[in-house]
Amino acid sequence: METLKPKLPIHSLFFFFFLVLYPNLMLHQILADGVTREEAIQLRDEVRDMFYHAFNGYMNNAFPLDELRPLSCAGEDTLGGYALTMIDSLDTLALLGDREQFASSVEWIGKNLRFDINKTVSIFETTIRVLGGLLSAHLIASDYATGMKVPNYNNELLNLAEDLTRRMLPAFDTPTGIPFGSVNLLYGVDEHESKITSTAGGTLTLEFGVLSRLTNDPIFEQVTKNAVRGLWSRRSKLDLVGAHINVFTGEWTQKDAGIGTSIDSFYEYLLKAYLLFGDDEYLFIFQEAYAAAMHYLYNDPWYVEVNMDSAAIVWPLFNSLQAFWPGLQVLAGDINPAIRTHTAFFSVWKRYGFTPEGFNLATLSVQNGQKSYPLRPELIESTYWLYKATRDPRYLDAGRDMLSSLQYGARCPCGYCHISDVEVHKQEDHMESFFLAETVKYLWLLFDLAAGPDNLVENGPYKYIFSTEGHLLPSTPQISLVREHCSYFGAYCKSGNMRPDQHISDVASNLQETNDSSLFGSWTQTILPSDASSSDTNPVSGFMKGFCPGLSHGQKFGISYVTFPDQQENVPTNERERAASQSPSTAVVQNPSPDLPPANKNYDDNFRELDERGSKSDPE
Repeated sequence: METLKPKLPIHSLFFFFFLVLYPNLMLHQILADGVTREEAIQLRDEVRDMFYHAFNGYMNNAFPLDELRPLSCAGEDTLGGYALTMIDSLDTLALLGDREQFASSVEWIGKNLRFDINKTVSIFETTIRVLGGLLSAHLIASDYATGMKVPNYNNELLNLAEDLTRRMLPAFDTPTGIPFGSVNLLYGVDEHESKITSTAGGTLTLEFGVLSRLTNDPIFEQVTKNAVRGLWSRRSKLDLVGAHINVFTGEWTQKDAGIGTSIDSFYEYLLKAYLLFGDDEYLFIFQEAYAAAMHYLYNDPWYVEVNMDSAAIVWPLFNSLQAFWPGLQVLAGDINPAIRTHTAFFSVWKRYGFTPEGFNLATLSVQNGQKSYPLRPELIESTYWLYKATRDPRYLDAGRDMLSSLQYGARCPCGYCHISDVEVHKQEDHMESFFLAETVKYLWLLFDLAAGPDNLVENGPYKYIFSTEGHLLPSTPQISLVREHCSYFGAYCKSGNMRPDQHISDVASNLQETNDSSLFGSWTQTILPSDASSSDTNPVSGFMKGFCPGLSHGQKFGISYVTFPDQQENVPTNERERAASQSPSTAVVQNPSPDLPPANKNYDDNFRELDERGSKSDPE
């Protein structure tokens, strides 16, 4: 049911616009106290203890139920009844170097987990938590190079991942290609299932794409790419997408555009799918979507929600899921706005000790009904990425403050509790699995990076992309080099547009280069259009090496926006004629660009067959 949003009084709007014009009045200046290497080691060890306090609390009191009730020291099934917290924690165990617990958990899951159960589950949550956890753990457990190879492991987790995903495929059988929000793992989509889903629920490209490349079956990657195309083809003329959409008609049922709730991973997975797979279609869409977000949603340093058609502000609200955005900007190479936005977001944490689910920018107060902090990782995630990019000690100070808040406000007898009200720090008897998959992981990586990194991510054999659940997906040749592409990790574009460039933060310039600092380096450039963000963007480059810019996404792939009759009334005649000449009535799947020769012919042939005659695999 859609939440009704109250109209803002005139004086509240005045305060909001005053805040936009004078943002520094709200921001707390963060002065670096200076976390020494010795203190960073202590903080890292404290985070490790935090993980085991919560993980052992789950194993002793809740396993094999899904999640822990840390106040009452009991368990509860919240998603599907398949040891959710254990699955979500697997790659954190590997990251911490806990071979014994990692191996025993992998072995238990391989022997005991089944998905032929009469459970209706969320497509989005099951994908990011369960499928992502299984794939990440499989890639670690099966590879000697990770140092965590599990003896006698025989692809049990990969087989489970494939079985689970085939059970979710019926959800994608819609006229738009955008999946239903839920599916029954035994019987498929219920006839009474809601046809309304969130935009984020249509972006599952990383997990499904990795599975396709590990199984050599393109059906999984194809259905998620079609979902992305289905969403993007229905964007507004402003290149904005709404929050909820009807998967049958393709009409937007909630037209509020933002970067937070219901939309966040749409932006995140566009960029990360390009980084991991080297598919420039995702980059074309990301560049256009990012430019629109920075133009219409960004009120330096905050972000607001606007109507996707008119760009009129409908909701001047910071919600906690927006806090991932500065980290994404680091990956894209847009550092300066990321720094300013992180400072603003962290000022909210400093004010309450946690970030509430909603903070009203017009009243400068916690939004009614959104006072909780469910142990979310997004602000910590961005803190980690900004420290990794800049080595500015302010981010270690921020991490220390956040760790202290969790220790003194959220720690409870058997784990860490939700905070139901950030103003009074009231605890609630629930601990989401993502606390161990993400929140603790990013905190530990932050302090380990400062202490002198010695872990799988910073010093391992591969570069890793983090899923939206914080799962580690490596850029191995099997995953990243299915097609020959100038943008895969370590490759260099042959375009004359490239030039040697050593844009590295002054703080980081003298550090020994490991996987973390090679985020930047020679022969790199930002992957964003020149006008995507502020004119004073820091020259520090993004994650990718050598993208050769060319045609727009619409020109190259023939996918533009779909205009509905109710939108046509507000479109000038000349604009309507131009749109009609450019836009297909549905998302059109075009053949891959001929200038990108496939490295795996069989794999690409399968893609073409799917485009022509539909899926070659019948979902269960």
